[in-house]
Amino acid sequence: MKLPGRIAIMGGGSWATAIAKMVSMTQPNFNWYMRRPEQIEDFQTFGRNPFYLSAVQFDTANINFYTNINEVVKNSDTLIFAIPSPFLKCHLERLDVSLKEKVVISAIKGIVPDENLIISDYFTEIYGLPEENIVVVGGPCHAEEVAMERLSYLTIGCSNEERAQILAGMFNTRFVKTSTSIDVIGIEYASVLKNIYAIVSGICHGLKYGDNFQAVLISNAIEEMDRFIQAANPVERNIYGSVYLGDLLVTAYSRFSRNRIFGSMIGKGYSVKTAQLEMEMIAEGYYGTKCIHEINQQKYNVNMPILETVYSVLYERKSAVPAIRKLTELFK
Repeated sequence: MKLPGRIAIMGGGSWATAIAKMVSMTQPNFNWYMRRPEQIEDFQTFGRNPFYLSAVQFDTANINFYTNINEVVKNSDTLIFAIPSPFLKCHLERLDVSLKEKVVISAIKGIVPDENLIISDYFTEIYGLPEENIVVVGGPCHAEEVAMERLSYLTIGCSNEERAQILAGMFNTRFVKTSTSIDVIGIEYASVLKNIYAIVSGICHGLKYGDNFQAVLISNAIEEMDRFIQAANPVERNIYGSVYLGDLLVTAYSRFSRNRIFGSMIGKGYSVKTAQLEMEMIAEGYYGTKCIHEINQQKYNVNMPILETVYSVLYERKSAVPAIRKLTELFK
């Protein structure tokens, strides 16, 4: 099995930069696709991403930068996508090079809006990638902590276990430990759901609920996550593993969590639009909330009171105060 071949990082944000840092420690050189030419120009001048994780230095002599998605795909074998899910579709719409012979690694912890598809299903259904050519990256791993080289853990998921193990080595550094899994669907849905639950955790923080309630909230959230994932992909898994519960915990509690920050602003009285504008970053859970709400209504009908509470606040413009109060009455 010839892997990973020529590597390409797809995206120019903080998570893409963190992944590039890992890859730069295990690969002699790699390709990097960014949309904005001025970002690449500054990067080449200063040896760092001018907009995200700018303390991380790179040897740009080992990086081939591209602004043309067709050129980078043509010149790469393995593509690591770290583009925020709301923008993935518009980037790929410019693609006229086939992806069928490529290995696609999704480090996107989101879902494709409008299509209501997790990333693996999107690449399979729209671009015809074989299931074994799609890999997902999950687990509790904030970009900011990777930048500071704090110990982190990632799970590499693929239906082809041998492929997952080979690709895990690409991310394995002295401060990032990796494991593998065949639960691609479960990992992806967990990555979407934990962002939603981080938003409600932030809302409760903004409303001055304390740590005691947060513990109860997250206990109920992992149960809700388990119910949904089991309905979507009924296989044996340990929902308390780091790629499920661990990622939920760090996203719900960490000061680096943009979904928690977004929720906290809502809890403090910001409108959704104002919170989005002031953050200047993408809170994936905002889009994931609508997608999972619709998927659940159309396919699974799982009991998901936490999800529905977040949906009512973000999309039905319900007041957060009574919505959360009503939610507290369901918990024990």
